[in-house]
Amino acid sequence: MNIVILDAASLGSDMDLSVFSELGSCRIWQNTEPHELEQRIRDCHIIITNRVILGEKELSFAPSLRMIALTATGFNTIDLERCRQRDIAVANVTSYSTGSVAQHTFAMLLYLLEQTRYYDDYVRQGKFREDRRFADVSRPWYEISGKRWGIIGLGTIGRKVATLAEAFGAEVVYFSTSGVDRVEAFRSVSLDELCRSSDIISIHAPLNQQTCGLLGETEFNMMKKSSLLINAGRGAIVNEKALSEALSAGSIRGAALDVLCDEPPSEDNPLLPLIGEKLLITPHNAWGSIESRSRLINEVFENIKAFQKDEKRNRIL
Repeated sequence: MNIVILDAASLGSDMDLSVFSELGSCRIWQNTEPHELEQRIRDCHIIITNRVILGEKELSFAPSLRMIALTATGFNTIDLERCRQRDIAVANVTSYSTGSVAQHTFAMLLYLLEQTRYYDDYVRQGKFREDRRFADVSRPWYEISGKRWGIIGLGTIGRKVATLAEAFGAEVVYFSTSGVDRVEAFRSVSLDELCRSSDIISIHAPLNQQTCGLLGETEFNMMKKSSLLINAGRGAIVNEKALSEALSAGSIRGAALDVLCDEPPSEDNPLLPLIGEKLLITPHNAWGSIESRSRLINEVFENIKAFQKDEKRNRIL
């Protein structure tokens, strides 16, 4: 089988992708622009990709295509109906990054909560050496213990974050974006109550019709002025203009985002000028620990191997 990896760069240069050569003739491309796609997939049987758009037009470039193996959980870049019509298998990978995203959530939170930017600059700029005080506590910081932590989206990652937050001594509540009523170890509340009462809010939900634009001007005006927002879900869940206005006006204390509406961000993104002590943006890398990416590659390998044996594994179609 002819296998093509369209965006290997998203997996990191430190990952060994030679394992896929065990499954067929494999060509690896670091990135694929739209004008390069037709030539690269015209003879392939299996496409491995993360975020390359494969709509009806793009799929027509690959008449021999039999499988799309996603190096991600989301599949909104794939025309599933067209794949169904052509009997093209689609498989994704789930739960590989739970520990990585949960850990990154706390890394972002602690950056804001403990005023890490200020204190790092204080030492780097020589102010600690020049200061007559043995300790600088001029910027107050707070403990997680005793705070209410509101989680938007209590899936696998949200549940892991909730467990860790509870271990830190936080009271955890959550808002179910799916509306599914199920027994959980944590209390379910409305979005309004979560916004009004939470000291820390973290997002771990998928992007869909229920979550797109979920947090906007109305929700930010409900939040405590001392609250911190962490988005480790999807960028478009948060209205970026409304968030920039809330940060500028002091409606909330700070925010940390691992995801944005457009990635990489455009120059006119209203949040970029605010990066500093009140705003941290990381480049959508919460999922990307060494261990997480290794699990991901192994899962994709096993998905393809199962397909070649006519077995279904992690199949969407």
